[in-house]
Amino acid sequence: MKIGFIGTGNLANAMIKGILNAKAVDARDIHAFDIDEPKLALAAQKYGIVQAASAEDLVKQCGVVLIAIKPADFPALLGRLDKTLQAADPLVISTAAGNSLEYISSFLTYRPALVRIMPNINATIGESMTAYCTNGRPSDAQTALVEKLCSAFGTVIPLDEKYFPMFGVIAGAAPAFAYMFIDELARAGVKIGMNKKLSLQIAAQTVLGSAKYILESGEHPYELIDRVCSPGGTTIEGIAALQEFGFSNAITKAVDRALEKDTKLASLKKNG
Repeated sequence: MKIGFIGTGNLANAMIKGILNAKAVDARDIHAFDIDEPKLALAAQKYGIVQAASAEDLVKQCGVVLIAIKPADFPALLGRLDKTLQAADPLVISTAAGNSLEYISSFLTYRPALVRIMPNINATIGESMTAYCTNGRPSDAQTALVEKLCSAFGTVIPLDEKYFPMFGVIAGAAPAFAYMFIDELARAGVKIGMNKKLSLQIAAQTVLGSAKYILESGEHPYELIDRVCSPGGTTIEGIAALQEFGFSNAITKAVDRALEKDTKLASLKKNG
């Protein structure tokens, strides 16, 4: 089956790279279109994929159409492709953050086999945390294909769409929180005289290993915290300082604020 990408930005490139590296699909079975012709040509040259002459042509040739464009560009694109999509009836996959299944369907005059996926920036290195939901029309085989494709660039889970806003904060925004934590750890190292590059390497690897430990051990983070903290030792002293200066509260507030912003943007879109 041929897979078509409408949009060849950073996220699309990350997904294409992962799919090809995992040998999930052959490069010649991936078609792509982008109104930015140099960007499209670059992706085609880099990955050996097929350049479609137009979005309409892509839809006609591909059994899966993955739309990876800016959320604000969906109405115009779907309005233009409505009849072509209806005639071809491909599996339609959207990566647009904040665009619900209902919202996407509102621009079409038929009920598509529609899937919404939400990868994060770590898809670039094959370590995305991706969630997906469907409108109920995709077959079991189509859903399995979605899981196969998303697994090529990280971990994938099915998720009720009502949880997508929270998922978008924890999986979508939180990488920035993690980057900030790693950077602050590295800067603390610099403060006491360590080279920034070395300090950053130590901090990043420590966070990476800690995350893998949680996932692979299945143990609760607080069990691991207790294991690392010796009575009267250095680690518990640092933990006490984090608690004293509001580390836990800052994380909770960051998630709350990001979720509030997402809710406001969704409301504006719905009412606009």
